[in-house]
Amino acid sequence: MDAVRLILASRRALAGSGEAPGILAEVWQAQSLAQAIGSRLAVSGPPELRGEALGLTELAGRGCGVLDAPDLDPDELLAAQLTELDDAHRALLCLHALLGEVGIALLGIASTAADEATYWQCMEAIDAADESRDRVREMLRRLAARDEALPEAELG
Repeated sequence: MDAVRLILASRRALAGSGEAPGILAEVWQAQSLAQAIGSRLAVSGPPELRGEALGLTELAGRGCGVLDAPDLDPDELLAAQLTELDDAHRALLCLHALLGEVGIALLGIASTAADEATYWQCMEAIDAADESRDRVREMLRRLAARDEALPEAELG
């Protein structure tokens, strides 16, 4: 399935997840999807994105690692459904929005956490989501710079 469709599905699932356990499961899914997108871009994306994409893969993996992995059937894992990443710019724009929503959802859980462990788990996951979002923003900047340079190169 295309990355954009998966990201949009993840955004809908996060918005409709309700209570803390459901939200944390959807946050894990979103981070896992960000990790898969970063991995795909690092291997076969535009060359100017590969370093940042590798960083995204590592950061999103950290975001998954601080959360308890949800008990999912393999067909429910969004990252495993990623088969296409045709429009890197659009996918990165959508991923940037998703990661922002992840941070907001985690902040809501952290602010009402009944125990210190949940609070710190959320804070670490927020940090990973924010850093992942920074990587996505940098990749968008690099794509914009590349697109600006293309017409100049064609005029040569």
